[in-house]
Amino acid sequence: MTDWTMYDSLAQASPLGTYQAYCQQGHLAYQTTPEGEAVFFPRVAAPQTGQALSWQISKGLGTVYATTVVHAKDQAPYNVALIDVDEGFRMMSQVHGLAAESVRIGQRVQVWMRQDEDGVTRPYFKPLQEAL
Repeated sequence: MTDWTMYDSLAQASPLGTYQAYCQQGHLAYQTTPEGEAVFFPRVAAPQTGQALSWQISKGLGTVYATTVVHAKDQAPYNVALIDVDEGFRMMSQVHGLAAESVRIGQRVQVWMRQDEDGVTRPYFKPLQEAL
């Protein structure tokens, strides 16, 4: 019989485990190089240099860079979007709170965390209600 607790502790210590722990706490986290360059998706070391990375918390604001509508059988259409987060990294997610076809390139969005059916908390985005 396998002792799975070893794998649980490994996941918690990994960059992905750390990222997921931040998500569970309601924070969108990312890493930075010693020079301050944003790095996303979580990694063990900086790309190209292998330097140590440090964790930062995003303010959770961004802009839709690209979006598409997915039409799956027996499901309502949903969007998949690339979000340029203000701290300097791009991530894939979904924008909720609008019809999938209404999400627009250049639209300002704000992160919110949601626990999915698999029990994992993931970042999603909602349209930012900016003051007129």
